[in-house]
Amino acid sequence: MKLVNRRMALACALVFSGMAAGPVLAQTGYPDKPIKLVLAFPPGGPTDLVARVLAQKLSEQMGQSVVVDNKPGANGNIAADFVAKAPADGYTVFYNTSAVALSPALYKKLNYDVRADFAPVALTAVIPLVLAVHPSLPVNTVQEFLDHVKANPGKLSYGSAGNGNITHLGAYLLLQGKGLTATHIPYKGSAPALTDLVGGQTQFITDTVNSALPFIKDKRLRALAVTSLKRTSVLPDVPTVNETVMAGFEVGAWQGILVPAKTPPEIVRRLNAEILKALAASDVKAKLAVQGAEPLGSTPAEYGAYIKSEIERWDKAVKATGATLE
Repeated sequence: MKLVNRRMALACALVFSGMAAGPVLAQTGYPDKPIKLVLAFPPGGPTDLVARVLAQKLSEQMGQSVVVDNKPGANGNIAADFVAKAPADGYTVFYNTSAVALSPALYKKLNYDVRADFAPVALTAVIPLVLAVHPSLPVNTVQEFLDHVKANPGKLSYGSAGNGNITHLGAYLLLQGKGLTATHIPYKGSAPALTDLVGGQTQFITDTVNSALPFIKDKRLRALAVTSLKRTSVLPDVPTVNETVMAGFEVGAWQGILVPAKTPPEIVRRLNAEILKALAASDVKAKLAVQGAEPLGSTPAEYGAYIKSEIERWDKAVKATGATLE
């Protein structure tokens, strides 16, 4: 997965968007009431944690409350459909995840079209996945893990946050790349999947770093590898899949912000400028770093192009898994 040139995008967009937003603010008074940041997952999950950090900072910057509204279910489609049909006035904003690139391939029918019904605002952050195993598994490295799976075909199982979720596809692509198989068990979110892994009902998982981290720190789970190209600061001693068993392997749970398609361009520019300013703030960077989340930033056009490329990428991967959802 090739992300945008983050530093350049951040610097350029801040200058451009900041210049454009001043006159617009004077003309429209936006925002003059609370902004609803709609989130497709439950409170306390990996996406929710990042969204709330940004919501708090945006509230401080914009002088209006930015309120997180959790609408979980259907792999993010309930929240997406809600925002797609909301007034295009900048007061209902979709804090989306990579699910928007997965759903077109997973679902035979969607009530929205991510490219037609939304206007991109900004790419916000990415969280790498971590391959974690139950401590009872007799492996200490990712190569030993793969050897163990190979020696026990069909005997191991792994949980995920849902069928077709990035946490499902991360494990699937790793196994597929080595010609291995294991039983996938989908859950309704990361929390129950991790609970069952800790309890020994499953043997491994590829979950977001910030979700799995507490269990890794207290040694209820053993981390073997992360799925980013470079190591993450929260698990510096854990190698990457890229450097160990599969060069170029990269899977991350990326996040961004979308608004209804007909939202005025000046409001999109204002939101983009405020988001990039928030992502550049030292306190936001520090809070995201604790969670293993990497702040990104982009222009609206860059984010639109990125979503398009991810839809194409994951269409192929999802079809390879054979996963479909109603």
